[in-house]
Amino acid sequence: MEFLRTEFNAMGSPCDIQVYAGDGDQAHLIIGQVIADIHRLEARFSRYRADSFLSEINRCAATGGTIDVDLETASLLNYAQTCYQQSDGLFDITSGILRQAWRFASGQLPNQRQIAELLTKIGWEKLVWEEPTLRFPVSGMEIDLGGVVKEYAVDRAAGLCLQAGIEHGVVNLGGDIKIIGAHPDGSPWRIGIRHPRKPGGVLTTVALTEGAMASSGDYERCIVVGNTRYGHVLNPKTGWPVANLAAVSVIGDFCVVAGSASTIAMLKEKQGQKWLRSLGLRHVWVDVKGRAGGCLR
Repeated sequence: MEFLRTEFNAMGSPCDIQVYAGDGDQAHLIIGQVIADIHRLEARFSRYRADSFLSEINRCAATGGTIDVDLETASLLNYAQTCYQQSDGLFDITSGILRQAWRFASGQLPNQRQIAELLTKIGWEKLVWEEPTLRFPVSGMEIDLGGVVKEYAVDRAAGLCLQAGIEHGVVNLGGDIKIIGAHPDGSPWRIGIRHPRKPGGVLTTVALTEGAMASSGDYERCIVVGNTRYGHVLNPKTGWPVANLAAVSVIGDFCVVAGSASTIAMLKEKQGQKWLRSLGLRHVWVDVKGRAGGCLR
């Protein structure tokens, strides 16, 4: 079988798809279609593009309006609602508005009064979601699907490959990973997990023949003031960064589940490790003091 690796950029991250195929030309065509679908999702749900559907939703939110959404968007909203409920309100797609206060490139902490003002516009419970209609009774709110779209795109990309007859490979979108199938000889894909405090360092390596892995952490976007590091994972109830876990990686059947689980664990602060154990999913964590733990068996 021919081994093909295609590298590209999407959703603000370096990405690659690695596959084995009997027909290299056909595989190239399939991979091109898969990458096009990833870019479709990026164009549809990017908060950086004025022409995205997400931006259309947020223009409606700014005026306290109402909008109907398609089935794909509805499925993402339903999943976000489930995460909100299962995280006791910590996983909240309305909290992206906090980036107006937290400008990590500035190197400066935000004004607490600005955070307090933004908190009045945060809270999934403030929305009225009755599929397919999304209503914003509080004007000035926003939603940000960045916490689920990339992982959804990973799962979808792997599924499209399988549907097209590719049975061996791996999809990697900026560290969010889904296994299409083991190497042709049955051997696993070996995936390194980055250490959040050692640039270029690897915390551990996992071997996967199936499933998915996703990570959350303060790897890059952060502000260091004095001896305190403020990462980009923000608690939607306080408006401030989490301060217990530095990074979490979770392995599950689907990347979207692994991704939300890793983020929720970060948001749960000191309860994060216990919550991860309760899920029964393989995971590894590093706290802000450099201590590591988890269960990868």
